[in-house]
Amino acid sequence: MDMDTERRRRESSPPLRLMAVIEAATITGPAKNLLDFALGARAHGIEITVVTFVRGGSSNLFLDTARGRGIAVETVAERGAFDGAVISGLAALVERTRPDIVQTHAVKSHLLARLAGVGRRSRWVAFHHGYTWPDFRARLYNQIDRWSLRAPDRILTVSGSFRDELAAHGAEVGRIEVIHNAIRPGWGTARDPELRRSLGIASERNIVLIVGRLSREKDHITLIEAVQRLRERDPHLLIVGDGPERARIEMRAAELGLTGRVTMTSHVASAEPYYGIAAVAVLSSLSEGSPNALLEAMAAGVPVVATRVGGVPEIAEDGEHALLVRPGDTAAMAGALDRILSDPESGAAMAARARVRVLERHTPEARNARLAGIYRNLVREGDSEDLRLG
Repeated sequence: MDMDTERRRRESSPPLRLMAVIEAATITGPAKNLLDFALGARAHGIEITVVTFVRGGSSNLFLDTARGRGIAVETVAERGAFDGAVISGLAALVERTRPDIVQTHAVKSHLLARLAGVGRRSRWVAFHHGYTWPDFRARLYNQIDRWSLRAPDRILTVSGSFRDELAAHGAEVGRIEVIHNAIRPGWGTARDPELRRSLGIASERNIVLIVGRLSREKDHITLIEAVQRLRERDPHLLIVGDGPERARIEMRAAELGLTGRVTMTSHVASAEPYYGIAAVAVLSSLSEGSPNALLEAMAAGVPVVATRVGGVPEIAEDGEHALLVRPGDTAAMAGALDRILSDPESGAAMAARARVRVLERHTPEARNARLAGIYRNLVREGDSEDLRLG
């Protein structure tokens, strides 16, 4: 079917109604991707209503952003973390609005959807973003999620390694689709000429940048220890983000005598200007899916050092688009950073190839079209099944 025929078919068909359920108060990576898709999906004949859980009030950064972009929003009230009324509240919302598809994000939404019997009322697609393991409770939640993910009609995950992991824990591999993240063309061009000065970083210092939540699986400690080995290069480590590991990161930097060579921001609305002052961007993670920070650095034309985990090797080839190292390997990370800082021309050439790859493979339009195709096929499968049973 050619593009014009497909467009006419969409325009003549009623819009597909999708309800996206997510627990979000800020603009995390999954929340950002959902909001971007909600806007882009309109071109594919999909109307999205975003649903989230609120306590006390009905306003937060995520909700305000969604409403500001003209995205339909519904909320489910909850009194606390284990409020059983949320299950009936979600079930009632699905019953009232009758979406063609319910899309859920992360552990809580998956569990509530299964307990609420969402799959009996609509087609159900679960979006799996990966797991963290900071403590026993998180590991328990991961086990619960594997039970929840045996029920959806489709599971969308962000890397081939996550697909294999889900299948190993009981999810039917034929129901799993891999969808990498995307980044808009032109991202990374924003510049702030005063940013370096406002951060107090001298103009002659090479900035090593890491962007993301300060959590254990991001392994900032290995990166700090790698930077400590590069004293002769005199780099400055810039950590953009916030999270529960902040105190531990600060303590390790102080122990290594790096306090004056490490700058930590809190959460920022957009990391885009920070790439404009970076000599190299780093992902030191122990686990990743389809990391937005990797796509951001590639789109911004900044050389990348990343760990060879999750979907990272699916996005960037070692030596061609980034330098990939083993997770937790301080010496290997220090060596890769030294290679880029000592040969900026080779680093720039690698970054240029990475930018081309992003523009060719990871555009929002390509991702939106892939998602829209999956959803429409799923609805058609459901219609065919209903006819057969009827």
